[in-house]
Amino acid sequence: MKLFTLRILTPEKIFFEGEVQRVTVRTTGGDLGVLAMHENYAAALPSGPVRITKEDGTVMLAALSGGMIKISAEQTAILANAAEWASDIDVDWAKRSLEDAQSRKQSSSSLAEQQRADAKLHRALNRLKVSSMEKGT
Repeated sequence: MKLFTLRILTPEKIFFEGEVQRVTVRTTGGDLGVLAMHENYAAALPSGPVRITKEDGTVMLAALSGGMIKISAEQTAILANAAEWASDIDVDWAKRSLEDAQSRKQSSSSLAEQQRADAKLHRALNRLKVSSMEKGT
């Protein structure tokens, strides 16, 4: 299978860079699978999983906390607010974060507080989902 360059960048670091066979992400319009020679494309990414099939066929799974994807002939780049490998997710912390987000959502008194609580809730749910996906692979 033909390979292409994938770069996943966060504000803090280069999270991943390498030659891959395939990457699958969740966009605001649905799931998107990218192979080599994909047409130019850009899309917003909500919090969701990213599945990377490496050169040797192994699959890596990570949780993204929003961002965007840009596909060109040279490379596919994902600019993410945050990214975490599924194997590194602290499930207990994610559960506590989920409970805190639910509590904040119920007690929020402004639209801004409600939006922050919703974002935190989505991030926690995504981390828990990606962690369970890792255990299933």
